[in-house]
Amino acid sequence: MPPSNGGSGAAQSFYGRWAALYDALARYTPGIGSLRERAAAALELDRGDTVVEMGCGTGANLPYLREQVGAEGTVVGIDFTRPVLDRARKSVAEYDNVHVVRGDATQPPIDAADSASDLQAADAADPSPNLQAIDGVLATFVVGMLDDPAAAVDDWCNLVGPGGNVVLVDAASSDHRSAPIVNAAFRALVVLSTPPTTRLRYDRDPQATLDQRVEAARDALRERSGATAHETHALGVVRLTGGRID
Repeated sequence: MPPSNGGSGAAQSFYGRWAALYDALARYTPGIGSLRERAAAALELDRGDTVVEMGCGTGANLPYLREQVGAEGTVVGIDFTRPVLDRARKSVAEYDNVHVVRGDATQPPIDAADSASDLQAADAADPSPNLQAIDGVLATFVVGMLDDPAAAVDDWCNLVGPGGNVVLVDAASSDHRSAPIVNAAFRALVVLSTPPTTRLRYDRDPQATLDQRVEAARDALRERSGATAHETHALGVVRLTGGRID
């Protein structure tokens, strides 16, 4: 998602209002399914593991994560926008081990301490669930929205601990050979989808802000990881970066 220039309240209102459109884009954009498969696979999860998605949106990644951990694992999706979260909850209603909770990705309402029964009990009422352990964290098009993405990534690394995996999927300006054309189109998309869209000018350039935040998040993940992997998609605009935490 693009950077927010209007504060968390404005961002929640914006994404809540356009929840249906974002859901359609998240599920039906050409190539998005294979990207989500790659992101889930990059977490290197095992059956029975626990994985948390920060900024789960309408839940498009959650079935892919559930496939990785199986029926015996646990999947938790966190998002701060209720209309978006409601769509996510409906999309995974068939799974009793996939839970969606309302919260801020920079202060996720979870810690590695309790049981899945706490998740199920709290799931219906915007819980503060606790988990026995967290093996992986995924954040897809999230860090560009955060004022301090490096700090958030550092916290996510602490959440999984040594041996866990953190995977970031984000969009930023391309350095592909066709970058001038690609980046012009990308800039238009970023500006149009940055709340509030009614502004003709922003205090901070949305595309430059997004690029800076994505790079800061990737640098923070590399600093905490003993091994990292990096892929680019969509002519270099979309980047997937995964790290195994030391």
